[in-house]
Amino acid sequence: MNYQKELEKLIQNIQKEEKVPRLLLHSCCAPCSSYVLEYLSDYFEITVFYYNPNIFPENEYTKRILEQQMLIHDMKVKHPVSFIAGSYEREKFYEIAAGLEHLKEGGERCFKCYELRLEESAKMAQEGEYDYFTTTLSISPMKNAEKLNEIGERVGKKYGIAYLQSDFKKKNGYKRSIELSKEYGLYRQDYCGCEYSYVERKKQLK
Repeated sequence: MNYQKELEKLIQNIQKEEKVPRLLLHSCCAPCSSYVLEYLSDYFEITVFYYNPNIFPENEYTKRILEQQMLIHDMKVKHPVSFIAGSYEREKFYEIAAGLEHLKEGGERCFKCYELRLEESAKMAQEGEYDYFTTTLSISPMKNAEKLNEIGERVGKKYGIAYLQSDFKKKNGYKRSIELSKEYGLYRQDYCGCEYSYVERKKQLK
């Protein structure tokens, strides 16, 4: 499925109805959210939900969440963007990663991490009575958009919230995120976020 085309169809329908739906946007970091906010804020009233219990170490988590808040404050958008900080529940990540520590980035451990974050986002969207929820994760060339959309659809049905299908790396989304990161002076990390990707990256650098 071409998730970008599906998103464009939905946006066309929204424009015809002259609505501004409320969207809960799970964000992994400020750089990845930059293009997504620029793109979607024309059509949605967005709340950025920062829920990333996988991030290691704690000072990295703090750095990323502050960058996210700074971007939201500084970025010029059509419709207002607000922010919700999720809990830093590291033990939940280590529970789902148990037995999968040895896997390389992009495998089953990552899929479980997607689900952990998307399910929490769906719960938050249900509680806040949002129209849609989605995640910035698909903007990364390292992330599996098909798996993200499959998980998003599934947990969305579980909580009765529509998942906004997307593949934000399309239409030069990833390239644009790099440009916006430079424009806003954002910190761009060189590893996904968890302890295992951190160790893997250190080995690569050596």
